[in-house]
Amino acid sequence: MPNFFARSGFRKYFANTSWLLGERILRMVVSLFVGIYVARYLGPERFGLLSYTLSFVFLFSSLASFGLDDILVRELVQNPEKRKDLLGSVFWLKVCGALVMGTAIALVLKYKVEDQQTYWMIALITFGFLFQATNVVDFYFQSQVQSKFAVRAQVIQLILTSLFKIYLVWAKAELVWFAFALMLDQAVVAVLFLLVYHWQIEWFPFFSFRWIQAKKLMRDAWPLIFAGMVVSVYMKIDQVMLKEMLDTKAVGLYAAAVKLCEAWYFVPGVVAASLFPAIIEARKKSETLYNERVQKLYDLMVWTSVAVALPTTLLADWVILILYGANFQEAGDILRIYIWAGVFVTLGIASSKWLVAENLQRYLFYRTALGVLLNVGCNFWLIPIYGIKGAAFATLVTQGTVGFVSLSFFIKTRHNFLLAVNSLSIFSAYKRTFQRK
Repeated sequence: MPNFFARSGFRKYFANTSWLLGERILRMVVSLFVGIYVARYLGPERFGLLSYTLSFVFLFSSLASFGLDDILVRELVQNPEKRKDLLGSVFWLKVCGALVMGTAIALVLKYKVEDQQTYWMIALITFGFLFQATNVVDFYFQSQVQSKFAVRAQVIQLILTSLFKIYLVWAKAELVWFAFALMLDQAVVAVLFLLVYHWQIEWFPFFSFRWIQAKKLMRDAWPLIFAGMVVSVYMKIDQVMLKEMLDTKAVGLYAAAVKLCEAWYFVPGVVAASLFPAIIEARKKSETLYNERVQKLYDLMVWTSVAVALPTTLLADWVILILYGANFQEAGDILRIYIWAGVFVTLGIASSKWLVAENLQRYLFYRTALGVLLNVGCNFWLIPIYGIKGAAFATLVTQGTVGFVSLSFFIKTRHNFLLAVNSLSIFSAYKRTFQRK
């Protein structure tokens, strides 16, 4: 058996990963094809408006999580006896975060002119974030390497809400109903998470909020809040800027390509989330084992993304035509460019876990603040010159800077930058992963 699986002791973590990957693969397939079905029905213009409203709300989404997700997993692994206090405190912090998010959006809309339909769509999507407070249940099961319980709830939600979206197409529903469906995604899974926690553990500890615990969590999480805000901006500002600088059709074409590119991002996210507890445990035991696990995580991230990008580049036009139809044909060039951002996205996901493990969350803010400035600047420069493709180029430059190059900027992260550089050699990565003792 390869040393990566045998010596490192990752077996139980990969069993957990198989549950997460199974759900995410199912979600990717179902959501992708249901999303394409919806996009073909709506057409580039209306699909662009739906994508724009979702992107606009997403700009504020980090306020709803308060940057607590990875912090919660870390604390549950290190202090399992504080489970109730941690879950109850984070739940109510997230509720407060969703209210802050809604208030911020309302203030912005007060000074932003939109039509009535757009206002309603933004309101519905925003309301859905209130239900995300219950995802603390998911993070609890992640910390216990028992994600199968949360996965079952997510699969049921996926089936129910996907059927509802298909029904909306059959019924030739108005656009606002598709925004309602996005809100329903969050509401259904919230109810199911609470039921699963009750069946497997106990009633959810709604009344276990501890102010001292909450202050400690927020003290650790504040850099992640601001980092999350700038991440949200550079992940979605391109679609908002396309709508303002071009039109909703441009957003629809761009969003169609981005949807395909980002469909597989669940893979590095799931792998990193599932292996995060193992990396924390390794840090307690041995620096050598710790660095070895981080290096192998980087190797896995980089070469998985390259394996996705190469065939996509060659088949981009054909893929768009088959999936979306002739109305979306212009999205092929966007897909061909944007897919390569995945290499740096995956490195960014992996390095973010390392920064949290090292309690260096402030560097997440530094590097992503640079990224958002770069992305906005590149969009202002490139969209007028290259049109929709300019936004794709801007994203590629930004992700390369944030996920990879920025690690070389700080003394405390340069060692990790060298690990990321090492991962770019396919032969060395293969040897590290499959060497035998």
